[in-house]
Amino acid sequence: MRMILRLVKPYWRMLTISLSFKSIGALADLFLPWIIAYMIDTTIPELHEASNPSLMPLYLLGGLMVLIAFVGLYLNVAANRKAEMIAALTVKGLRHDLFSKIERLSARQVDQITRPSLISRMTTDTYNMYNATASMQRLGVRAPVLLIGGILMSLLLDPILTLIMVAMLPLIIIIVYFYSRKGIPLYAQTQTYIDKLIRKLREYISGARVVRALSMSEFESEKFNEANLNTVNSEQKATITMSRINPMMQSVMNIGLVLVLVAGAFRIDQGVTEKGQIIAFVTYFTIILGAMMSITRIFVLSSRATASANRIDEVLNMPDDMKDGYDKIEINDKLPIIEFKNVSFSYNQKESNLKNINFKLYKGQTLGIIGATGSGKTTIINLLMRFYDPDQGSIKFYGKDIREIQQNDLRKRIGVVFQNDLIFADTIFGNIQFNRDLITNEDIQTATRVAQAEFIYEKENEFEHQMAQKGMNLSGGQKQRVLIARAVAGKPDIMVLDDASSALDYQTDMKMRVALKKEMKETTMVIIAQRISSLKDSDLILLIEEGQVLASGTHQELLETCEMYQEIAYYQLGGEQS
Repeated sequence: MRMILRLVKPYWRMLTISLSFKSIGALADLFLPWIIAYMIDTTIPELHEASNPSLMPLYLLGGLMVLIAFVGLYLNVAANRKAEMIAALTVKGLRHDLFSKIERLSARQVDQITRPSLISRMTTDTYNMYNATASMQRLGVRAPVLLIGGILMSLLLDPILTLIMVAMLPLIIIIVYFYSRKGIPLYAQTQTYIDKLIRKLREYISGARVVRALSMSEFESEKFNEANLNTVNSEQKATITMSRINPMMQSVMNIGLVLVLVAGAFRIDQGVTEKGQIIAFVTYFTIILGAMMSITRIFVLSSRATASANRIDEVLNMPDDMKDGYDKIEINDKLPIIEFKNVSFSYNQKESNLKNINFKLYKGQTLGIIGATGSGKTTIINLLMRFYDPDQGSIKFYGKDIREIQQNDLRKRIGVVFQNDLIFADTIFGNIQFNRDLITNEDIQTATRVAQAEFIYEKENEFEHQMAQKGMNLSGGQKQRVLIARAVAGKPDIMVLDDASSALDYQTDMKMRVALKKEMKETTMVIIAQRISSLKDSDLILLIEEGQVLASGTHQELLETCEMYQEIAYYQLGGEQS
């Protein structure tokens, strides 16, 4: 509820108009039974007693009822439209705030929440908030007005019968409170199962080719059905729990209605109450019953919304565990452009992924990193880009700790191609330029030439050729060349190639390395590769094993001093030792 109030606060003027319309529309509905009672108990008897009766009073009262009904209809429709508009605008703002917060989350926080859960919170949870915000505006005013107004109008008609009806309300409140308290945790559990369902769906869509190639569609179908069934069972459990409120409330209210009718019959027989009053009283009782049903629906929606709001708040209230620096980068060619000093890091704070990493790299130099899969090569890049902060040690950029540097300033100076980088569903030009206004057409032409991506000119519409999602209409090598062109186009101070040429043939790889050296002489290179041929010309090569630097030096130095490097070179270079 607090989140809903916070969301609608900027729209208080529109909300005031909407709630006013809704309140007046509800009050209009409350006057109709009173007019009916007046017609039955006063107007019609007067017509019977008159010697020359005129039906004009009946026509006037009937016309007044029609007018009140149309006024109530118009106000309710207008209020409902405004309620939907306010709900749409508030949830639009909520999604914007949530997306902005997700952008600012550190990689460690994203790992903690998980990507499927973030997607679920951005979609299903915000939709639950939309439903609750709209329903509370439509019903949150109308239902209480009808409930309280119905009781007050009933008191005016017959206080004794009203007391019988009011005696039912405490029991209804207990029922609603009991089941709402049970429903909120169940809805929270349902959202957790939805997270798992989304994760399974993303895995299948991403790995559909692998699944089909290995003939594991039936296995994946069973796994999806299991996740789907868990979600359905959880949803059913929550829905069944909350759906018990309505029939129990109806039973209590119907018992109250029977008691009212029995008591009313005795009071008519005693001449204390009129027939029209009983008819009006039953109508008010029906209105009150409908209001209670609406309030029950509000509790059901609010229970679901509360669970969703807690999940959204969990993200919005996450602390910034990676504070942005305040300093700009000051270039000093006498200092190393990159320096790792006693850097250690762990993703899960249990097992070390990097241990005591040390190296320096000056402007224009090339660093090569080689090692087995999972040895920590990409982790070094993640720390350099400041996606994570080291647990121990420091990383310096021109002598300044990167934690003191503005993240945008740091990352603008680094061009990176990751192992599993992304091609967007855009044109080739859009994927390379990537909305960076400083990149000119000439820069893109140069980047294309350096990346050996001349295949672009063979495509229909060349740079305006439309890419499929994840670049599915390109080969692996073509995707890598577009990604390399994207990094080169930014003219970075540091160029990071994380196994970026694994899909290229040896000749193309060699041409690209020659072009990089020629066109980007002043650029510092960091090359992660499994091929020694891709990094043998590096000024410094690190051989990584289980998160530690097993050996470092030039290609020739490692051939002379490191047995493991010699073995790799022997098998990759066919016995060549230089």
